[in-house]
Amino acid sequence: MNFNNIIFDSKLQQDEELLPFVAVADDEEPVREDTFGDILPVMPLKNTVLFPGVIIPITVGRDKSIRAVTKSQDGERYIMVLTQKDPQTEDPGFADLYQTGTVARIVKMLKMPDGSNTVILQGRKRCLVTEWIKNEPFLEARFTKREHIPSTKTMEYEVMIKSIQEKSRKIVELSPQIPNEAQLLLRNINNDRFLLHFISANINIPIEQKQHLLEMDDLQKKAETILIHLNNELQLLEVKDQIENKVRTDLEKQQRDYFLNQQLKTIQEELGQDPQEQDVEELTKRAANKLWAQNIKDHFEKELSKLKRMNPQVAEYSVQMNYLDLLVDLPWNEFTTDIYDLKRSKDILEKDHKGLEKVKERVLEHLAVLKLKGDMKAPILCLVGPPGVGKTSLGKSIAKALDRKFIRMSLGGLHDESEIRGHRKTYIGAMPGRIMQSIRKAKSANPVFILDEIDKIGKDFRGDPSSALLEVLDPEQNSSFHDNYLDLEFDLSKVLFIATANSLSTIQPALLDRMEIIELQGYSTEEKIEIAKDHLIPQQLEEHGLKANQLKISDDVLTRIIQDYTRESGVRNLNRQLASVMRKAASKIAMEKKKVYAVKPNELKDILGIARFSNDLYQENLPAGVAIGLAWTRVGGDILYIETSLSRGKGKMVLTGNLGEVMKESASTALSFIKAHSDELQIEADYFENMDFHIHVPEGAIPKDGPSAGITMLTSICSAIKKKPIKPYLAMTGEITLRGKVLPVGGIKEKILAAKRAGIKTIILCKENKAHVEEVNPDHLKGMDFIYVQDMNEVLQHALNITTF
Repeated sequence: MNFNNIIFDSKLQQDEELLPFVAVADDEEPVREDTFGDILPVMPLKNTVLFPGVIIPITVGRDKSIRAVTKSQDGERYIMVLTQKDPQTEDPGFADLYQTGTVARIVKMLKMPDGSNTVILQGRKRCLVTEWIKNEPFLEARFTKREHIPSTKTMEYEVMIKSIQEKSRKIVELSPQIPNEAQLLLRNINNDRFLLHFISANINIPIEQKQHLLEMDDLQKKAETILIHLNNELQLLEVKDQIENKVRTDLEKQQRDYFLNQQLKTIQEELGQDPQEQDVEELTKRAANKLWAQNIKDHFEKELSKLKRMNPQVAEYSVQMNYLDLLVDLPWNEFTTDIYDLKRSKDILEKDHKGLEKVKERVLEHLAVLKLKGDMKAPILCLVGPPGVGKTSLGKSIAKALDRKFIRMSLGGLHDESEIRGHRKTYIGAMPGRIMQSIRKAKSANPVFILDEIDKIGKDFRGDPSSALLEVLDPEQNSSFHDNYLDLEFDLSKVLFIATANSLSTIQPALLDRMEIIELQGYSTEEKIEIAKDHLIPQQLEEHGLKANQLKISDDVLTRIIQDYTRESGVRNLNRQLASVMRKAASKIAMEKKKVYAVKPNELKDILGIARFSNDLYQENLPAGVAIGLAWTRVGGDILYIETSLSRGKGKMVLTGNLGEVMKESASTALSFIKAHSDELQIEADYFENMDFHIHVPEGAIPKDGPSAGITMLTSICSAIKKKPIKPYLAMTGEITLRGKVLPVGGIKEKILAAKRAGIKTIILCKENKAHVEEVNPDHLKGMDFIYVQDMNEVLQHALNITTF
């Protein structure tokens, strides 16, 4: 017998909607009236038959069945249950089902942890399908109730019922897999029909025979048939019990062999042949040299004692062994000695990187404090700048200058919090987080740790890694960093964390607040030439098998490569272009057997192709209405022509050139200012009502936005209205207000370098930007004049010789 599908949950039996297992008079005549009509949805069953009065759980997976259950729940919660003739049929139709089934009541519908639906059904009444109503969206049929025929031989029938109860109890006693609750259930069944249905549902016979029992109307014949099946099962169990008694002696022999094997294993251990003992000895030896605190030592000894008690054959042994390996591999209070030679450190930083003065200065300051104080918490630096300016490689130079170990951890695309904090040991395949793994590899508790691309951390249902980094990058908290796998506190306060990012906009504010932001600007053409000569060309010569005296590249050639074939803040594309030059030089030297190859400017077209970029040079004799602005881009600065044309119209303003919202607002602000001061500018009052304004910024395929073109737009409009050209070789940048005030803008260094490349000689800036100009290398400012203004009156005076008010 099989009682696996029977529900013994006391909570379900106490549910207010659950009818009792055993009815008082008749299991098919419940205490309350069943109102299910004569048409019900149909749910096919595989490998089981539902009998009246029996409660079974059914996992519902097919769409039609789910819709049928949903339809039933919306009504009186009754459904017709029919068994499939072939359990392999995935989408059974009318012909695939037996015609006799059971009307069932849906007791509960449960949502399981794996996402499936389980329906608890209680059989109520046998039924016979008389007409199939529909096949979609679920099966539905008309039926009639099937009534039992009572036994006419009352005495004989009662004896059979008692015999069925006794044999069922014997089967339960001989079947250890059947729960003890089955005995109690059998004793409490006082209804003969429910007993027959209950035994029919749980007896080990094929589905076809169970269906036959369901279809039998005569209770006398049904009882006889069940008794025959019970006798067969009882005989099988008795024979099985006899066989088990016979083989029990053999089992005892096997147990004896097992004990002997264990004794043999003990002898091997005594002879020093136990690999487990060797593992423990090795761990103990390594642990003896660790400089860990007392609580860490106590924890290790506790975990080691667990390992000693474990059987090496169980899976937990390897998990525990890996955990102890991590404990002894981590550098507890093990530090490398910093070199406090500031001159040497400065020389290393200067040699490896051109520019980046702020970062170098900050590292030397930290080193100076360490030299004086001897101990301090390491700063959390965040280097922000465009790609290719050397943020990551700078970390290696810092590690070299401090004589520390170097670790780089890429955070780009990271979306799982456990990558930072690790998994708990209880999970299969658990491992420590990447912070602990990196510290373990470094074998030092004070390395230089680069957190690369911190602005590109992802976030999904597995957690937020940037939130996990809050503890790592907080100097007040990282002295007790908690890794889920390690389950101990580890001191990260001596680690010099350096994060790198291209943009601060995607870093969450709480994380940003924990870091010291150092912005890196792009390199000028002059700086790129120095970097190429000092670093890139020697590197490419070595990679292409060339010697320094075999190749000559002049500064003019480098300038052409930088300006015509690259447009970037860093030097990555420059390095690629130099590699192309090296390949051409290698082929010339190898094939033509030249001893020296000198690259000439007119050969660059054959080597690198046509020029990819053309830097905007100043155009002389600009007409009225054209002003030159300065723009900042991710690849450096650029000059921007702003053109204004006037035509007869109704005072409309048209903006073209792929402008952003902020730039459009700057144009509207400029025009509103001119309208408000038309009297001072000597413009007729009805002028704006009769003229249309068209403002255009060339290179319309490139999106443009930002407030820094405000004063340029206002000057361009005034120039067009007054029909007066702007002073030659003049560019400007600054934001305007409706009151005519000029506000400071950013990207000053890049804008100045772009103006110088284009041949601009004078730049108009906000007075507050003067401090930014002073930060630029004086060599880059030679031959340029700067005019600092506070309002538009000064701008128009210098650009158009117009006095407004």
